[in-house]
Formats: sequence, C-alpha cells, structure tokens
Amino acid sequence: MPRKPKAKPENQGGSTFGGYILDGGVRAVPHNLRLDIKRNAVVYILLILILAYFAVFNYAPMAGLLMAFERYAPARGLFGSKWIGFDNFINFFSGPYVGRLLRNTICIGVLDFVINFPAPILFALILNEITQKAFKKTVQTISYMPYFISAVVACGLVMDFTEAGGPISVLVANITGGESVNLINQKSNFWLIYVLQNMWQGLGYGSIIYLSALSGVDQELYEAAYVDGAGKWKQLLHVTIPGITPMVIMMLIMRMGAVFSVPADKILLLYGPANYEFSDVINSYVYRMGITEADYGLSTAVGLFNSIIGTILLLTTNKITKVLSGTSMF
Repeated sequence: MPRKPKAKPENQGGSTFGGYILDGGVRAVPHNLRLDIKRNAVVYILLILILAYFAVFNYAPMAGLLMAFERYAPARGLFGSKWIGFDNFINFFSGPYVGRLLRNTICIGVLDFVINFPAPILFALILNEITQKAFKKTVQTISYMPYFISAVVACGLVMDFTEAGGPISVLVANITGGESVNLINQKSNFWLIYVLQNMWQGLGYGSIIYLSALSGVDQELYEAAYVDGAGKWKQLLHVTIPGITPMVIMMLIMRMGAVFSVPADKILLLYGPANYEFSDVINSYVYRMGITEADYGLSTAVGLFNSIIGTILLLTTNKITKVLSGTSMF
C-alpha cells in the first residue's frame, strides 16, 4: 500500500522572530506587520511616545554641540554664527585655569569614587545581616532621609556646622587640640568635606539597589554553605558577594562614566574666595563661562570635552569588566 503523506509538524517550542521559527521546527507564515500593529496598537503607541521623547529631549539638543566650534552669537543663531573650528578648545587648554580645573575635577571625582562607591555596598551588607526587623527599618529610614533634603539646605547645614564655633568645627578642635576655625574655608579641607557630604546624603539611598540584589540571592545557597560548615564570614565571601557581583559591576561601569563629571550645584553652593583654588571644577567653569560670561561657544567646548572623557572612561571600564568577569553593559 502506498504510504500516506506525513502531516506537517507543529511548532514544538522553537522561538520565532518575524514569523519564522529560529531554533528547530518548520517554517511558519511570514510576519504580518499590519496585523501585528492592529493587535498590539497600545504597545506601538507607547513605543512611539518613548521614541518621540528621546528624539525631542535627547537627540535634537545635540545640534547645540555645533556651538563648540563657533563664535556663537544668539542674534545670528546656530547656523549663522562664525565657524572657528577648534579655537574654543585651544583657548581653554592654553588658558590660565586649565591646570587647576583638571586637578580639582580629577581629585574630587576620584576621591568621591573611592569613598562613596563602596560605602553603599558595605552599608547594604551590614543591613542584610540585621535580623531585628524594627531596628533594621528604623536604620534604613534614618539613612534615606538626607537624600530628600534640598541641596541648598544641605549645603547650608554643612557651612553652618563647619564654620568657627559650629558643632563639627568644635569637635575637630577638641580632637586635635587646636582652635575652632572655619573648616570649609581651609583649602585642604574642601575636597574631604564635599565627599563626606555626598556620603551623608547618598549612603542610604544608594544602598537600595544592593539590598534588592541581596534579596535575590538564593537562600538555599546559604543553607548548603551552612551544612558544609561555612560560618558567616565564609558565607559572605562565597555566597553573598558573588551573588551581587553582577550588580556591583554594572554600577561600577556607570559610576566610572561620571568620575570626571563633578556636579556644579553643590560646588557653587559651597565654594567661596577662600577655597576657590581647590573648589573650582570643570562643570562650575562651564556654568561661569556660559551663564555669567555669556561665552556659549567656550562653555559648550569645555562641556563637550568633559563628556568625551566620561564616555571614554565608561567604554574602557565596560571593556575591562567584560574581559575580566564576562559581565558588561553592552
């Protein structure tokens, strides 16, 4: 008897893309875009809104980078101003303040990274070991509160506490045996005061993401380690830290991209004539040139230089972490 033709097999779990089966199975009907849009109209509308947001607020303003290569005049506009090439960059790097700006930016950025990147991780690890829920929630609440204080108020408190006769100034005087002086006006103290203020405001809030990562660590791993005789310290080293390492690496990559971008807001609120030499950074210089001096071309050029350095740091860190650990952002 002649054999009957075999029925075409159904898709047995192969993943599809554009209507075609990719990893095993028969070829399906080509994807119908019009039908897909009709079925998922809400999703496409949301996608269009997101793309429009990025196009309007992220990509369209990038046309302003042309000012970095122009002697920009608002009356002539972006495309009518005189093109001067790299003159703005040359003026910045040959100016009298470039050494001071680079030194302060690098030192503050690196010091802030060295102290304030690991601090939330250590704080999250400590909180994770607290078993008394009421005490743990109280500590978390107290540590989160400074983050929601306005930068103006926070900097005002710092200046009041570190002035001559202020609580912190008196405490330092009692420890060192000297006199109570205005600490923030001393050039050598500004970097440390700035970094410690960032720690005070960001420690608790920055630990949230690591606490979330810790909650995702499989508890059976702790039980298995305990059965094998591992104490708290070995559990921390061999279970907890490896469990949050991917998250730490991702945050490290993003943080490295911002090392060279010391924000200008707190700097502008804290610096003064007495500590100006050690407090002026690239972003505060960009603000001063752009807003105060109205030299838009120079301020754009300096800001572009700052962004390029940050991008290089981000890409380099991403490449290194990918080679060493296999984890990267892209």
